[in-house]
Amino acid sequence: MTSRWAVVAGAIIVQLCLGAIYAWSVFVNPLKETYGFTTTETQIIFSLGLASFAATMIFAGRWQDKKGPRIVATLGGVVLGIGYIMGGMSGGSFMIIALGVGIIGGAGIGLGYVCPIAACVKWFPDKRGLVTGLAVAGFGAGAWIFSALSDMFIKSSGVLSAFIYLGIIFAAFVVIGAQLLRNPPPGWSPKGWKAAAKKVSKKTDFSGKEMLRTRQFWMLWVMFVCGALAGLMVIGILKPFGVTAGLSAAVAGSAVGVLALFNGAGRITWGVLSDKIGRNRAMSMMFVLQGVMMLFLMQMGGSELTLAAAAAWVGFNFGGNFALFPSATADYFGTKNLGMNYGLVFTSYGVAGIVGPLLGGMVFDMTGSYLWAFMPAGVLCLFAACLAFLLRPPKGA
Repeated sequence: MTSRWAVVAGAIIVQLCLGAIYAWSVFVNPLKETYGFTTTETQIIFSLGLASFAATMIFAGRWQDKKGPRIVATLGGVVLGIGYIMGGMSGGSFMIIALGVGIIGGAGIGLGYVCPIAACVKWFPDKRGLVTGLAVAGFGAGAWIFSALSDMFIKSSGVLSAFIYLGIIFAAFVVIGAQLLRNPPPGWSPKGWKAAAKKVSKKTDFSGKEMLRTRQFWMLWVMFVCGALAGLMVIGILKPFGVTAGLSAAVAGSAVGVLALFNGAGRITWGVLSDKIGRNRAMSMMFVLQGVMMLFLMQMGGSELTLAAAAAWVGFNFGGNFALFPSATADYFGTKNLGMNYGLVFTSYGVAGIVGPLLGGMVFDMTGSYLWAFMPAGVLCLFAACLAFLLRPPKGA
């Protein structure tokens, strides 16, 4: 297949499986009830997965810049599958699940994640925000699909068997999707896009070292930490938060699916909107909306309707990060080294993945409430909105 839309199809297939990590809260109560895990321990596994994901992306981004996306994404699918299967064979050991599902599974996600994004951005310089949103929408939608599928596996066969089934599915489908990924030929541009191509060609392609010396990189990095921290904290504890507020496990679990569905929708919507109004304005709006919700979230867990509305709001804005930050990285620092450069930007997600879920878990273990986790997260989102308003392209871009 030669159509650039075939690359988008491969990207979505890959990302659907990688996004299952956002269904993690479905596993929290089964691990606590069956194997005696604490809330903090369940969030340690989630945090390790996110941190490993982000750390591996630096290596994966550099590798795919040199070798292309197909081989790196294929390896990612195999590694992800192995990690989950290892967790399923752990006998309920916290250490083995942390190693398998957390560290190894996260590494598999990191290997696979950057490849579809970098390939799609190179094929669609004319629709950068839209295609980035589509490429990562599968990641959000995957959480919706796999939260329901994981819940079904857990109920029918137990949490460890669920890990094994998921590992097999991940390995198979990521490898299949990876075969559709490829970079365009050197110098390629869309037909009829000469004027836009000329404009983009004036931009400087920054190396990773050059990018690290710009203040724009560090502003993007801090903004991403703030936005991702809030979303990942909610993702990690959403179902137990609803149960604690008095809802049934089934009702609270349905909010996980709502968040995942709107997470996918937000990636496309914010990507398209940013093409029309600019990255900075879109980021500012997104962070303001997320910050306001985090400040009110504590009051919204008591009914099915309000929890679903909160989950939709958080997911929609959280998803926007993954369309806007790759596009902004390409806008400011070029596409030649996008895999490596976005991998460096994405280390912020690893920091957020450690701090956010652990903050939620530890605050609840200490206080029996999530209030003092949600409030600082909201303030950080509002701070990120201010940074986005001040952000300007670096010299030479």
